[in-house]
Amino acid sequence: MEYLFVLFALVVVCGVLVVPAIRRRRAGQEVLRGHETAVDPVGAYGFVPAEQLDVRLPGPDPELLTAVEEARRTQDWKPAAEMLARTDAATQSELRWQRVQTLAGAAAQELAESPGTGGMWLRHWRVVAPKDAGGAAVQAEFLVQQALRDPSSQDYRMILEEARTVCGEAALLAPGDPVPYIVRLGVERGLGASEAEFQSVWETVTSRAPHHMGAHLAALRYWSAKWHGSQEQADRFAQRAAASAPSGSLLPALPLFAVYDHLPDVVLSRDLYRGAVVSNAIEAAQYAVAGAPSDHPVLPHVRHLLVWFLVQAERYPEAMDQLRAVDGHIGAVPWTYEENPVAAYAAFRALAVAGWERSGRKS
Repeated sequence: MEYLFVLFALVVVCGVLVVPAIRRRRAGQEVLRGHETAVDPVGAYGFVPAEQLDVRLPGPDPELLTAVEEARRTQDWKPAAEMLARTDAATQSELRWQRVQTLAGAAAQELAESPGTGGMWLRHWRVVAPKDAGGAAVQAEFLVQQALRDPSSQDYRMILEEARTVCGEAALLAPGDPVPYIVRLGVERGLGASEAEFQSVWETVTSRAPHHMGAHLAALRYWSAKWHGSQEQADRFAQRAAASAPSGSLLPALPLFAVYDHLPDVVLSRDLYRGAVVSNAIEAAQYAVAGAPSDHPVLPHVRHLLVWFLVQAERYPEAMDQLRAVDGHIGAVPWTYEENPVAAYAAFRALAVAGWERSGRKS
């Protein structure tokens, strides 16, 4: 009887303390634990050392990085403004969206590092050139990112309302540019807009850029169960977009992002990653990657998520193919969801290399 009592006590302790403690964020904590036994991929395979991995972008954009570095070093906003002015809203809307996001993120990071003074270049930009459409778009995205850093803040709604106003200014300054409306999707999501209100903005986006991958990624978040929708709504949105995608589009990869958004917190079996739902989403994403232009600005985002899923599914040769294409820049989901993006990416990369070697380096 005494033995049974002790056993019962252990079960209670495990249930209260141990089980919650091992609940992992879905970005592969179970994979990270195996990192120490994985092969170092840097020397033998020419991958970028961990300390040199760039978390600012998902893929290379030298012009953008030059503008970001100049703004940080000298607080000069003009290179960023000139770059966005050259990034045509009609023919380069995917690139323009990504550049606006990165510039806003750089300003937000600077402000977080130096409250009150960081990111002053963006404020100067808006004061000196209030009619600059690029500056207005960057400020709007900056405000959205600031608000979403702390949704519990008493200023949360006020910041998003200001972002909505600046989105309107940016739209007026650049008629036909979908980017201010894509930023507006994040505003409406954060403010808890009704489906009718969100749909109204979405229709404006699609009237300008019907197959914009970045816009679809932004809209998918609204339909996610984490916000206002459900897994069924997110899956339906992603599948519908994928089915209507033209040749060369990345939209067939959208269901993989929907799957990622709705993975369980605790995965008890790797069979999940080899099941039909995940396998079909992986194959659709691989199809999209194979058919998309090699310089598509959002292509690295898809490749990074493929790396994550392919390693989880122990499909190491395929993961290696994607790693060779994206290594060096890691500013993408799922790494950016981690407290230490560099460590997370390096762990998956090392395990991909180790798995590939175990398979005899067979593709």
